[in-house]
Amino acid sequence: MRTSAPLLRVRDLTITHADAAHPSPQNVTFDIAAGEVVLLLGPSGSGKSTLTLALNGLIPHAVPATMTGTVEAGGLDAAQRSTAELSTRVAMVFQDPDAQIVTGTVYDEVAFGPENLRLPLDEVTRRTEDAVRRVGLWDRRDENPDRLSGGGRQRLAIACALAMGSPLIVLDEPTANLDPQGIDDVYAALSDVVAAGDRGILLVEHNLDAAMGFLTRTIVLDRAGRVAFDGSPADVIRTHAAELAAMGVWLPGATLAALRMRDAGTLDVDELPLTPDELATVLASARLPDRGADGGGESVASTPTAGVLTPDALPQATVSDDAVPSPPAPYAPSSPIISARGLTVRRRRTEILHGIDLDIEPGTLTAVVGTNGAGKTTLLQALAGVVPPPRRQVTVDGVDPGAASPRELSNRIGFVFQNPEHQFIAHTVFDELAHGLRLRHTPDAEVGDRVEAMLTRFGLEAKAGVHPFLLSGGEKRRLSVGTALITRPRVLALDEPTFGQDRARASELLSLLHDLRDEGTTIVIVTHDLQLVAERTSHTVILKDGRVHAAGPTEMLFRDETPFIEAGLRLPPLQRVLAAAGQAIA
Repeated sequence: MRTSAPLLRVRDLTITHADAAHPSPQNVTFDIAAGEVVLLLGPSGSGKSTLTLALNGLIPHAVPATMTGTVEAGGLDAAQRSTAELSTRVAMVFQDPDAQIVTGTVYDEVAFGPENLRLPLDEVTRRTEDAVRRVGLWDRRDENPDRLSGGGRQRLAIACALAMGSPLIVLDEPTANLDPQGIDDVYAALSDVVAAGDRGILLVEHNLDAAMGFLTRTIVLDRAGRVAFDGSPADVIRTHAAELAAMGVWLPGATLAALRMRDAGTLDVDELPLTPDELATVLASARLPDRGADGGGESVASTPTAGVLTPDALPQATVSDDAVPSPPAPYAPSSPIISARGLTVRRRRTEILHGIDLDIEPGTLTAVVGTNGAGKTTLLQALAGVVPPPRRQVTVDGVDPGAASPRELSNRIGFVFQNPEHQFIAHTVFDELAHGLRLRHTPDAEVGDRVEAMLTRFGLEAKAGVHPFLLSGGEKRRLSVGTALITRPRVLALDEPTFGQDRARASELLSLLHDLRDEGTTIVIVTHDLQLVAERTSHTVILKDGRVHAAGPTEMLFRDETPFIEAGLRLPPLQRVLAAAGQAIA
């Protein structure tokens, strides 16, 4: 039953990490009641993840930070009670699921929390089975979590939170590593949880298109970590869309597209759409603003367009030359920079990749897509030599990753892990960036110049002396990309490069990748974001069950949804709406 007391009460909360120059968040006050699903928005570095760590006592008990103000979870003072006590009030799902997985099987992992609450065996069994089934992992309940894909481990972490039965569930980017079906499964499970009205959810999420129908409230932190807006999602996003875009936070794709069209004077709309369906209605019925005798009264749907339509391409309601990837420089088809022949990769007794044949040409930006468990990360790691492939099955810039030394390989290809922490080894951000250069005996003056330039390029100037593990999730991602870029390899491989980034930093990173490609760098990314793929990549590889299902120029593949559907994927709803608008014009 719904109670009058809030599940969470936060008052004047200010947190300053050890060695941090400024607090983030600052003076934050809000409550969460039963039945609420609250979206926490804000640019990277605003303190979203830090705030979540204070809700179950990890700050100040486990993470070194100074905290003022109060957090009460279910009436318990988070600063005074242990994290174990608070876990019965607040269940956490971290940005990195590997940070909270501790047992040897999927079933045991989900049962671990309820068992530590000393619940009766039949209750532990009931909770565990229900949670594992809700996230679609029941058939894999006896497997080691290490054998799950990144998305599978994310669903496992969510199952663990559900099994705890805590009144408040806090989720930090829960769908970032999930395929479309996995996202649907997660939100269906969470919707069932809050439908009873006695539990609440705090969600840090950038995939707003998937979340919009699930939310009841939105809280926005500004760059200083203060509460800027607090209200219903529709009111906050529609009323403050321009301010949110200026902050660099994520917006629903339909809202961003319509906002850019309106600001450019190509669309006259009073109420910004929040969903692709709403945008479709606007595009079908709205008219262009009056431009005088030559332009007045022209329908949006009659505006000329070409190519793959994207939100970024819509200020003039056409696709400009800068809005879609420029074609790769001419190359000899017989000379790929990356080549795989019969690539087969096993983990323990399980074969993950099955005889893959693949060529990647120089100067391309190629996306590898597929459902969770299709083998995307394994393929990327094998091409980069992170997981050494069998000898003579892969070549990268003339080198066999299965036989090359780490130094020889790192001169050819830079790799960025899905979880940034997996590659940090230094005690400061500056030293992390400098490490690869120092291994190559680069002169100190050049090291300093290149590191300072990279800090500036990624907005990390103020963090140079901070330990990498004390950065925000978005800052960690930017640092991990910087460490791979600083040695200027000819090939760059990135696993989910925009994970944890705010919209402004993600756009900045993607623009940087585009610039690197123009300079001749070959780039390969793994991503679940098909909108990003449509907007930014030159080529796409679709994996299905460890095999190449389809591959080719992105624009060609996106003309037919069939290969995506056959691989268990679907084009983003916004992409369908914009593509339909373009087809109607042709």
